[in-house]
Amino acid sequence: MKVVIAPDSFKGSLSALEASEAIERGIRKVMPEASTVLVPVADGGEGTMDSLVSATGGRRMEVIVTGPLASPVQASYGILGDNKTCVIEMASASGLYLIRAEQRNPMLTTTFGTGQLIKHALDEGCRQFILAIGGSATNDGGIGMLQALGMRLLDAEGNDVGFGGGELRRIVELDVRNFDPRVAEADFLIASDVQNPLIGPQGASHVFGPQKGATEEMANKLDEYVRHWADLIERKTGIHLHDRPGAGAAGGIGGAFQAFFPTKMNRGIDVVIEYTKLTDNLEGADLVITGEGRIDSQTASGKTPMGVAQEAQKKGIPVIVLAGSIGRGIETLYQYGIHSFHSIVSAPMTLEEAMEQGSELLELAAEQVFRTYTASYSQNC
Repeated sequence: MKVVIAPDSFKGSLSALEASEAIERGIRKVMPEASTVLVPVADGGEGTMDSLVSATGGRRMEVIVTGPLASPVQASYGILGDNKTCVIEMASASGLYLIRAEQRNPMLTTTFGTGQLIKHALDEGCRQFILAIGGSATNDGGIGMLQALGMRLLDAEGNDVGFGGGELRRIVELDVRNFDPRVAEADFLIASDVQNPLIGPQGASHVFGPQKGATEEMANKLDEYVRHWADLIERKTGIHLHDRPGAGAAGGIGGAFQAFFPTKMNRGIDVVIEYTKLTDNLEGADLVITGEGRIDSQTASGKTPMGVAQEAQKKGIPVIVLAGSIGRGIETLYQYGIHSFHSIVSAPMTLEEAMEQGSELLELAAEQVFRTYTASYSQNC
């Protein structure tokens, strides 16, 4: 029997690889001779870099960069096994998790560190880029990233503006003369499921600003400032970003990529499926086990279990999902090829306890569902 094990990370508890190994241990308790294929995956958010680096035999690069509040942070990016493709998780340099809740303020937070990671990778010879842009702390329209790559954004007195979404309103001129010319020589694949426009009620500031610390008043101002930034870009480049799908991703950095980089955007899970060769690994499989920390109606928006299930469904392979918790709306997911959902929590416990015991709980749950599956499988053979 061949089982493909393809979970995402269980945030705060297990990496995707650790989750895969725990599931494999559970299977081995039932059927030691089973053929297991581990394919740790992600959906364009946390864990994307590790998934792709692991799948391709690549390596991690550690870099000190400017964090979202301008203090130094240690970030990392991956160079894949081809030695020319770089994968960057924006959150590593400009992520919300780097800031305490009381410090979150998108008027101040910058994407400068993300630009530094791109520059470092260019220096290493990379010309193919995969950008996972989930989990950002920013709403600066990508200006920090552009500044790190040499673009000057000038105020009315001809001085460079500072960091943060609040500075967008001060920009009157874009000086692109020193913008890194290697950007034009590279290709950038943006792994993102976000289709929001740059401005308006469904734009970056109103939809994502509040989770980054924006009050309603602040979100209104940021939307006004981002509109000003979009107007400047249109005058400079002729590119109308205001209502372009995906331009509002990660606080508007999606728009900056669309305006100034050779860019295409794709669902994060689809990017990961391609690079991990999940489809090839599904050949001849009898069962797929996937999972992540929480399953609910949002899983259908392109999260890992849905993407994995869709690939398995094409080949008629049953899919079982293991999760730390199961919320409402999962009934909508059956249409994507998922056969059943199982919580790994085996007794009343706190979230902290469940996360601490994540490996053991996942192993036990995998063992139990596999016992059930093999009993049914044997009867049908």
